[in-house]
Amino acid sequence: MDRSPAFLAALASAAVPGLDPVSVEALPSTPDQSFDVAFVQDAEHRRWVVRAPRTDVAGAEMDRTVALLALLGRRLPFAVPSPKGFVALAEGGRAAVYPYLPGHNLDFAELPAGPGLAAELGRSLAALHNTDPAVYEEAGMPAYDADTYRSRRLAELDRAAESGRVPTSLLARWEAALEDVSLWRFAPTPTHGDLTGDQVLAVFTDDHDASTGKVRALTGWEDAKVADPADDFAALVADAPAAAVETVLEAYAHVRVERPDPNLLVRARLVGELGLLGTLMTALTRQDTGAVEVLTTQLRRLDDAVHADEDEDDYRRTSLSPVLPRPPAPRAPEVVDEDEDEDLPGLPEREETAPSDDVAPGVDDERDEIALLDDGVPGEDEDGRDEIALLDDVVPGEDEDEDEEWTRSVPQPRTDDLVDDWLTSGREPASHDPVAAAEADALAAELEAGATEDLPSDDVSEDGQRPARG
Repeated sequence: MDRSPAFLAALASAAVPGLDPVSVEALPSTPDQSFDVAFVQDAEHRRWVVRAPRTDVAGAEMDRTVALLALLGRRLPFAVPSPKGFVALAEGGRAAVYPYLPGHNLDFAELPAGPGLAAELGRSLAALHNTDPAVYEEAGMPAYDADTYRSRRLAELDRAAESGRVPTSLLARWEAALEDVSLWRFAPTPTHGDLTGDQVLAVFTDDHDASTGKVRALTGWEDAKVADPADDFAALVADAPAAAVETVLEAYAHVRVERPDPNLLVRARLVGELGLLGTLMTALTRQDTGAVEVLTTQLRRLDDAVHADEDEDDYRRTSLSPVLPRPPAPRAPEVVDEDEDEDLPGLPEREETAPSDDVAPGVDDERDEIALLDDGVPGEDEDGRDEIALLDDVVPGEDEDEDEEWTRSVPQPRTDDLVDDWLTSGREPASHDPVAAAEADALAAELEAGATEDLPSDDVSEDGQRPARG
């Protein structure tokens, strides 16, 4: 029923002693409206809000909300409506009168990113979601666990499918999302339940600077429940710029007792889409033909938008990156300078002993950190040498002019190397290979007979180690 502004002003006067109405302004009435609402100013220049339920269901919701707000008012950093009086209605139920809460409603589409109003909204949401669920239970508000809440949404989807008003591809998309159990793992959280820009009242220190904005109050608590925290982000994700949503979520995560789950924004986007189903079912119940046609058109447009882009077709897609713990920075490979036996700055200490120069691979069991040249396959070197380079700070062959940066090479002894070692050091070569030793003896005999040119002795480094050959 529609109540006149004068009738609502009379209700205010009857509910609050000493309230003498001077002017009244009623909100426009719409078919889907659950309450008649009017703003009244009294002779003392105080402003009041009158709310009269239109149905028994709305009246029961208001009574339950009044109990909740009495408990929340002492626990939240922002204001909530607190009724100062009630008056019985002839048709049943009662109307409530609240002090007017000053502030400006928000347009989420114009919400600026960065410090200021967006961050303040995130902190306010976190404060609400940090509330003990027992407070809601004490006030008699509904409470759902994750699986029950998901099942309720599936049942709503089934009812909408029976109407024949929802595009088949949208039904398939939502059914797949609701059957993806991993997506709906959330901790049941006290929520507002219907958080739009119209329910947020903000005040500004400087009207021309959004960074001075503060959340003064949240109104419209009839849908409050313990459920999915994503419900309170649905309108924000649907309407606000991506950068603003990221600011809200970042501030929210910093204040939230429990870190937001990684699928919060994905579910928020789906909840925003599924909101059309609830509105459609309400319109069908009221047999509001005009509203049904409008909602049917909106569903078709949503279907076109979702499938116009392949990325949009993925219900898990969101333009936002969830706030997650940052992965550790990649660690640089450990490098050891064998000459100084010091670690590079910033790297962990390396506990290994420099291998001996005169031991072939495989002889010493403690030499476990070696790198094979030529992909680590012995015998595939172009010169036929099975070369093994010990870990060092120089790659073999990159600098052949600096004696102190030779890579340690421990090949199976080749004949000419053994002879070189013999000629330059004056000591008999040590070999673990009898064949190589025999070849060395034969070549040594040839050299003594003058059959081979003398090898230069200046190709040996100061530590007695020959440079690796390219």
